[in-house]
Amino acid sequence: MSPKTIHKDPRVYEAGPDELLRVLADCPGTAQRVMLVGHNPGLEDLLAYLADAPIPLPEDAKLLPTAALARLRMPDDWNKLPQGCAGLESITRPGAVPDRFPFPAAGKGELRDRPAYYYDQSSVIPYRIRDGKLEILIISSIKRKHWIVPKGIKEPGMSPQESAAQEAREEAGVEGEVGTTSLGTYSYEKWGGTCTVEVYPMEVTRILPEDAWPERHRGREWVSPNQAAKRLKQPELTSMLEALVTLLRAD
Repeated sequence: MSPKTIHKDPRVYEAGPDELLRVLADCPGTAQRVMLVGHNPGLEDLLAYLADAPIPLPEDAKLLPTAALARLRMPDDWNKLPQGCAGLESITRPGAVPDRFPFPAAGKGELRDRPAYYYDQSSVIPYRIRDGKLEILIISSIKRKHWIVPKGIKEPGMSPQESAAQEAREEAGVEGEVGTTSLGTYSYEKWGGTCTVEVYPMEVTRILPEDAWPERHRGREWVSPNQAAKRLKQPELTSMLEALVTLLRAD
């Protein structure tokens, strides 16, 4: 699921089955799969209405405990959903979900602490030209122990550039144009495996005001490329800073 396809509908909050049926009726006709996330007892009542069949339950278990997932086979037309129109495929309860995840895919390789996509990451080196000089934006880590550049998991459904731009907005409070060609990659160990990070240049076009910066608890500072190379935690970024300087000179 792409973050772009997530729709927050206020009608879902504490809704009963009738209101939830109206929400489903308003889903795009092109949607092949829809995940409805909400609250009980509304979702439980909706499931009972759509399936209209006895549902086997573990002893002393709720139909839909917190974080459970019910999978239904739905009819083609969602504008009219009569009672019993859907087939219940499965109910997955939290206790049935394994603690570790297959890597690189289900049934293959090893088990890791996080889903496979967590180990594929992207980053940007934010920069600007001020008074004819190149400046690099560096930010502090969450615990303010060292300096870094925006980096994060490449979100499913997003390109590496889109995902890195999102991290830049959240972590550094800046927006801009992300380059199409990466400056390089580096790896580091985390979550019981190796994360690979693709690094892109990003020309900053807007600095968010403090009250609009999601992670304003971090520090941020504009420095020269040489200062950035000395202060950034990842030594692998030095060659990428040099690549950025070369790229901008060529332009």
